[in-house]
Amino acid sequence: MLFPQDRIELVERFAALLATAGVERGLIGPREVPRLWDRHLLNCAMLAEAIPPDVTVADLGSGAGLPGLVLALARPDLHLTLVEPLERRTVFLHEAVDALGLSEVEVLRGRAEALHGVREFDVVTSRALAPLSRLLTWSMPLVAPTGVLLAMKGRSLEAEIEAATDELWRYGCAAPEILELGAAASAVTTGADRLSTTRAVRVAHADPARVAWRPAVDAKSPPRRPRSSTQRSAGRRNSG
Repeated sequence: MLFPQDRIELVERFAALLATAGVERGLIGPREVPRLWDRHLLNCAMLAEAIPPDVTVADLGSGAGLPGLVLALARPDLHLTLVEPLERRTVFLHEAVDALGLSEVEVLRGRAEALHGVREFDVVTSRALAPLSRLLTWSMPLVAPTGVLLAMKGRSLEAEIEAATDELWRYGCAAPEILELGAAASAVTTGADRLSTTRAVRVAHADPARVAWRPAVDAKSPPRRPRSSTQRSAGRRNSG
């Protein structure tokens, strides 16, 4: 089960909030209402299986609370901080937190960069927020030394990983892991009602002992990669 039995009523209330205030304020499109459960709520809840127990989680660009508020409903043991720069969205998040009685959830209005060097979290999540290259810049300075970036992604994930090679190296990241989550929940549904699994990428620090809150060089000036011995030899020949 993706949600604890005693939280199903809260999830239903959150779905009602999304279908009413969420639509009225432009956080959810009207066409999304008939598929709120499978496309949004259940899809986001699948991310919970990749999160360890009793950890701190920052959800960047939380928007309508997807996946942040869904994770709070699915996993009462987590300590959630929802980070959102737009006022109308943070107002909705505050109202949802109050209406659902989720007093342990923190809502912060601001950009992720404002928290660099100030806060760190065991897990930093996001959903369809930005390409991985940009997401690494926002997220990795917030990831604790033994923590992870955990982002929900789609079909272009492999291409995003390839395009993020420089940022992965710059931030001292280990090789990204591609996760297919929710297989158990998907297996118990059939036909037209069959749930799709959730695709996500998990990125950890390659060397937790060397983690600092900011990269060694300015992100606007990518460092040169060490050249191979063949390249160095060719350079000496050309200069001579």
